[in-house]
Amino acid sequence: SVRGGGGAGPDPCRGRRARPPGGGCWGGRRWISARSGTETPRGILAIDKAREPITIVLAEDGTIVDDEDYFLCLPSNTKFVALAKNEKWSNSGEGWLSEAVDEVDSAAEKWKQLARQLKDDLSNIILMSEDDLQVLIDVPRSDLAEELAQSQTKIQVLQDTLQQVLDRREEERQSRQLLELYLEALKNEDSILSKVAESRSPLTAEMDVVDTGTSSTGTSAKTALSDQILAALKEKPAPELCLDSQDLELVLKEDTQALASALRWDKQKAEALQQACDQELSKRLQQVQTLHSLRSTSKGKKTLPWGDWLSSKRKK
Repeated sequence: SVRGGGGAGPDPCRGRRARPPGGGCWGGRRWISARSGTETPRGILAIDKAREPITIVLAEDGTIVDDEDYFLCLPSNTKFVALAKNEKWSNSGEGWLSEAVDEVDSAAEKWKQLARQLKDDLSNIILMSEDDLQVLIDVPRSDLAEELAQSQTKIQVLQDTLQQVLDRREEERQSRQLLELYLEALKNEDSILSKVAESRSPLTAEMDVVDTGTSSTGTSAKTALSDQILAALKEKPAPELCLDSQDLELVLKEDTQALASALRWDKQKAEALQQACDQELSKRLQQVQTLHSLRSTSKGKKTLPWGDWLSSKRKK
């Protein structure tokens, strides 16, 4: 906020009005604040000579404040914006501020919602997506400790466990990629040997090109999967590792042909993806079931203590 003038004496604004700004868009701004009613905004700016001339405008409507007399007649707490050379005022600035605040609020609500899932049942870690795990890892330890009503020492162990789960999925992804590269190399080798053994006629080659072009086109079938899930399935290696359990279930429920069309894959590749998702989901559910069994047999307690739970999780 900026404190305007409001000085005593004759009203210097009577019969005057500052010049309105020109149109266009602005490239940046600087909020400034005067420490007293007689200190002008221009006087408290440490202006870089390379950015001159500096234009002071009212944040509310972009009115240019072109002299100190006009500044002195403005009410207290008037907001100003300092525009550098070649920058123009636009009321889109307030919208930008509001959008930034909304994004911060949304991010805070996201990690708190995930933390509540852990508070209800720590085994939900297994069912979370990689993005969700990373969100909880990035939360300051003190904030997460307060939300979960646990000591920071236990939260450190928890975040270490989250990182281990994330690292283990990445290791598994890399192993699968290496296996796929190996199988692809074998396939290419067989293809080369096959081409050497067979002589293909120009007509056959031309027909193959036509067939390939036909099969690669076509409209995507209707699917219940979101664009975000489809993008992960198509772009990420071993995508079943990055999805949460609910998304894995959605992929399994999807019609194989519709999934293949949406991803522009052949049906065999879509079937392989669904099988991988099925295996990943089954593995996670089995881990949850194991942890629940540990909980029920842990000295008759309703919940498995944090330390015991995390120790058992690290052994998995």
